[in-house]
Amino acid sequence: MSLISIWFDFVDLIFPRCCAACDKGLIGNENVICTACRIALPRASQDSIFSETIGQKFLDRHEVSETHAFLLFTKKGKVQKLLHALKYKGQPEVGVELGYMFGQEMLENNMLPDADLIISVPLHKRKLKSRGYNQSDKLAEGFSKASTIPWSGDVLLRAKYTETQTGKTRNERWENVRGVFVVKGDVKGKKVIIMDDVLTTGATIEACIEVLLDAGCTEFIVLTIASTQH
Repeated sequence: MSLISIWFDFVDLIFPRCCAACDKGLIGNENVICTACRIALPRASQDSIFSETIGQKFLDRHEVSETHAFLLFTKKGKVQKLLHALKYKGQPEVGVELGYMFGQEMLENNMLPDADLIISVPLHKRKLKSRGYNQSDKLAEGFSKASTIPWSGDVLLRAKYTETQTGKTRNERWENVRGVFVVKGDVKGKKVIIMDDVLTTGATIEACIEVLLDAGCTEFIVLTIASTQH
């Protein structure tokens, strides 16, 4: 055993690292999420009826060529716990790791999208200041690291502060986010990935697509770390 391994084992003993999904101690080279949880996290299979449901959320958008969700979101499940740690417990490393896992698995399965840029769904500056980071930026950062597709958290901005989308109907969600995004970068002629944390009705992403289309984007791939089952 090397001196480095001994040192890390000592540090883990004094300051134990815990899995963000199950709270059990991480060992060896495990990072953020333990090996058992990495394997057990429920994937959103691309050949399932559920996967077809995800695509149907954007059927009226012919500019959306692909839609993919990495994991299935269920209440009180491990995916919810991971996203809660990312969004509300100040653990940005969870987002980077989930994004990396997503990109790595798409790469390994020859499903990596052909895109010019990854654009993360932005937070309003008030919420960004409160949280300290944008969770979608962290997901995009990790996915970019695995895929080598560049990402940006500055191209798309949220100009207006809005109420939470939780508990709203699809129409209410659409009215809540319509017109709140603005494009600050040059996206003319680009094929882009829009990255977000959870896909529910798709209203927020639709609002992003609308302004990006006006700015000259030609094609969209929608990627979310998790999706609800309705």
